[in-house]
Amino acid sequence: MIEKDAAVTEDELHALVDGELPADRQEAVAAWLAAHPDDAERVAHWRAQAEAIRARYGAVGSEPVPDRLKIERVMRQRAPGWRWSAAAAAAVVAAFVAGGTVGWLARGAAAAPGNGFEMLAQDALTAHKLYIAEMRHPIEVKAGETHLVPWLSRRVGAELKPPDLSALGLRLLGGRLLPGPSGPAALFMYEGASGERFTVYASRTASPESALRFKVEDRAAAFYWVLNQVGYVVSGPADRNRLRTVVNSVYEQTEQAKG
Repeated sequence: MIEKDAAVTEDELHALVDGELPADRQEAVAAWLAAHPDDAERVAHWRAQAEAIRARYGAVGSEPVPDRLKIERVMRQRAPGWRWSAAAAAAVVAAFVAGGTVGWLARGAAAAPGNGFEMLAQDALTAHKLYIAEMRHPIEVKAGETHLVPWLSRRVGAELKPPDLSALGLRLLGGRLLPGPSGPAALFMYEGASGERFTVYASRTASPESALRFKVEDRAAAFYWVLNQVGYVVSGPADRNRLRTVVNSVYEQTEQAKG
């Protein structure tokens, strides 16, 4: 936690994650995070949570407000003879909005495919599509940083080792921490000479061991399986043969690590 008299406050860290940190404080906060890895890890986790929420529920924000949440509708439905103050009206609308927000989120969660392993695969594919489009910040920690693998292994609760895909012309860019359906998840990103990107997602799961499964969504696809209580999802362009070549290498390396 940040000390009360620290140069950088917790509110400023939240402002950084929300993109609201004043420009004249950004350099000081960046220096603070470089010197305080625990706070840097917290900020990374907050960012991952925010990205996951936007990825899953972002479309809801663009939907029209239901009639039942509009102030005019609420005011019309008040009991006859009541005199409403502005404060009372605001309180009722706030209550309706809170209920509506919960309902929208619940609807989004209900629409998510399946439970357990299928949800893990869907989360991984969603994260893949979100982050491969990032040019400046596709990952949180760059490849070669000594704390990348220990940090993600510790948070996921499993010994992770990013596969070596150099023989396939893919170099490791780095990784990031994500919130998974049953706990923290690690996402490693790779890039080819032509700019194509693949991701390897790993998270602990209670699902039983599974053979390879395949799913395709838009122009992306993924193979996924469970091994030694860890769910793996390898995502990439929807070229099944090319993706299968990458998956074979990842699968072989995870099998060797298990042995």
